[in-house]
Amino acid sequence: MVKAQMKIQQTAFMLIAITLFFVLAGMFFLSIKMSSIKISATELEEKNSKLLLAKLADSPEFSCGASYGTQATSCIDFEKLMSLKENIANYSQLWGVSDIQVWKIFPSENFDECTTGNYPSCGKITLFPEHLGNGTYISTFVSLCRRASDFGFPYAPYDKCELAKLMVSYNDK
Repeated sequence: MVKAQMKIQQTAFMLIAITLFFVLAGMFFLSIKMSSIKISATELEEKNSKLLLAKLADSPEFSCGASYGTQATSCIDFEKLMSLKENIANYSQLWGVSDIQVWKIFPSENFDECTTGNYPSCGKITLFPEHLGNGTYISTFVSLCRRASDFGFPYAPYDKCELAKLMVSYNDK
């Protein structure tokens, strides 16, 4: 009778050990699968941001359009951008990114944040300042254009375009 009880206990311990082995193997497999899903999600988010970046400069909210003589690609209207910055609450969910920044590169007088008080002698526009530093940035170079006039000729405006960097941030979860 004792031998039979020993055999039953050995069988029970073996069943528990085999069950634990399969549970641990399943958890290991699931952790690898979840890791690859996270990597895929990050890659998809990066790809979407790159596609958005390619289209953003030519979107109606940003682009110069035909306002500067000819239809220009990768041209951002500085006045439209400043107006968009003032009304960004209406656009917060439109693009699905965590941050959009435009940095004036050349000629670079300063890198102060643009406000209505220091426009146009500023160097940076941040559209979602509450999300700063929450992701990975990708960027492209664009023309940042505006109407300007010299001090001596106020009625002779001309188109002034400067080199800028358009940066979009996506969340890398």
